[in-house]
Amino acid sequence: MVHVLEFPGGYTRSTGPVIGRFLTGLRSGRLFGVRMPDGRVLVPPTEYDPQTAAALGTADEDWVEVGPAGTVTTWIWVDDPRPDHPLDRPFAWALIRPDGADTALLHAVDSGSKAAMATGMRVHPTWRAERTGAVKDIACFAPGEGPAEVPALVPAPDGEAELEPVSMVTLPHRLEYRLRGGTVWNHFIDGMAVGQIRGTRCAKCGKVFVPPRGACPGDGVPATEWVDLPDTGVLTTFAVNNVPAAGAPEVPFISGYVLLDGADIAMLALVSDVPWQEVRIGMRVRGVWVPDAERTRSVKNLKWFAPTGEPDVPFEQFEEYV
Repeated sequence: MVHVLEFPGGYTRSTGPVIGRFLTGLRSGRLFGVRMPDGRVLVPPTEYDPQTAAALGTADEDWVEVGPAGTVTTWIWVDDPRPDHPLDRPFAWALIRPDGADTALLHAVDSGSKAAMATGMRVHPTWRAERTGAVKDIACFAPGEGPAEVPALVPAPDGEAELEPVSMVTLPHRLEYRLRGGTVWNHFIDGMAVGQIRGTRCAKCGKVFVPPRGACPGDGVPATEWVDLPDTGVLTTFAVNNVPAAGAPEVPFISGYVLLDGADIAMLALVSDVPWQEVRIGMRVRGVWVPDAERTRSVKNLKWFAPTGEPDVPFEQFEEYV
């Protein structure tokens, strides 16, 4: 049985002042670098000096507009572009050092042919009319010094939102893992299909692991005994998440580690059905499952954990599991 674990929807994160300023410049059709104390200019900019770890970009005078034309420092040719590549025809990935910069950025060069590519060639960015504040605002680089003007920015659907600095970005990634689970994982998934959490017990130390393991990580011996565990336990630690995530409740949502009754390792899970301000370590929780008719052979059958209303567990009873 092949199990597919999918992480869709992308990853949303705050940009911070340095990356945010760089992306805001791209949206305007401009390239900015940040100057280090020794005078060198980094493009793309970094928040810290790579040699001294000193903060960079904290003052306006630290910023330098570079390029937009530049020089190819090295490159590799792509004969057969993939669907997620920036161009649907053969192109080169190249490191391009913009004029005025001391480092190079990676981007695509549309030279027309491999024979036209060369280290040291001059290239210029081809800007998209619809720009959002991302490195893809540059469609690609092309040979030559390029036109003097940048295409006018197509207004965003929400009016003047494009004038605000870029402070948040969503990276549209999708990861899919195809796993052939084996005996241990399949028995665990069979349990999840019927609302039962199963763990394995080490024959030497007696510890119970969930999700199950085929061998004890401490003793190195097979963990062959199966244990049916309840869906109740204690929340040993947690985090309040304010960035959306695929499959999670609306923000802010809680992720944390739940030590199931009878287990010797805490499992990562979502916590819901409680205001985030009231979540606390030591809280007794119980699993919330999808309805029987909707269950599949998936860990997603266990939606999240919710408070039971029982008294909290004293910290000293679970401190070794935090």
